[in-house]
Amino acid sequence: MLRALVLALSALWLSAQVQASEISPLVEAEWLDQHLNDENLVVLDVRSSIDGGGDRQSFEAARIPGSRYSSYTDDGWREERDDVAGLLPEIEPLQELIGSLGIDNDTTVVIVPAGTGPTDFGSAARVYWTFKILGHDEVAILDGGFAGWQQQGFDVASGPVPATEAKQFHATLREELIATTEQVEQARQSQTQLVDARPSDYFTGETISPAVRTAGTIPGARSLPHHSNFGDRAGAYYLDREGLSSRINTAELDRNARTITFCNTGHWAATDWFVLSEVAGFDNVAMYDGSMAAWTISDSRPVQLARRGLERLQEALD
Repeated sequence: MLRALVLALSALWLSAQVQASEISPLVEAEWLDQHLNDENLVVLDVRSSIDGGGDRQSFEAARIPGSRYSSYTDDGWREERDDVAGLLPEIEPLQELIGSLGIDNDTTVVIVPAGTGPTDFGSAARVYWTFKILGHDEVAILDGGFAGWQQQGFDVASGPVPATEAKQFHATLREELIATTEQVEQARQSQTQLVDARPSDYFTGETISPAVRTAGTIPGARSLPHHSNFGDRAGAYYLDREGLSSRINTAELDRNARTITFCNTGHWAATDWFVLSEVAGFDNVAMYDGSMAAWTISDSRPVQLARRGLERLQEALD
């Protein structure tokens, strides 16, 4: 009898592990609610000032039960080097950061953005891309973020969070997921397609980011505005998967071609990278973390004011 009970419990435990290991890149709140108690599952909340007020205090006031917190803007997920903002840090500090959150190579991670707008999804997508760069596949993003979790009526915890026991995380770098400035320069002479994730006014040169020295885009780039990938459902933002094929066709993107996404500082570009690589199933997608901030730091690189085709693009977005 005892042996049968042990075998039954073991089967349940193994089932939980299998379910966690089959995690998809984008998970629903209902799925996460069912798996909150899975062994080796960590829910990582990355709300920050980029969301318009997110910080540890707001996390402690309301969060998904059992989740852990790391500020996307303040904890070292990105860094500035040589006057270029938003770059991928060195591998060693990233390993230390991830390990300090109680995450090791056997951990399944679900990243939780604020869910209050398209821009904050970029925080989760950038952290997701970082895990992938470091060779960690057991990672997903919560569709709708924390706002969607609350909206759907799932349990919310509050109060101080106990300290997390650090673990060892060892990275295996995947260089094919990151594009350098030199590779982007070469891409302009090859069949590689460059995808600008910024809103259309940045793409056309009507608006310029403070991080960028020259208005416009990289010559030959196609426009896939990051915010066009989302729909607002009563104040929570979810990925619009149904309209994805149409947006890809409008941008005239080839699923089989090498693809590099970029924006101003590698934030919005992470959303396009995630959408194309992890949702649409493009096989060969990298992100240019330096983006226009790195591209325009030298006057020797060309910049195009891409007004041609704007009317068609705007019609597609409307």
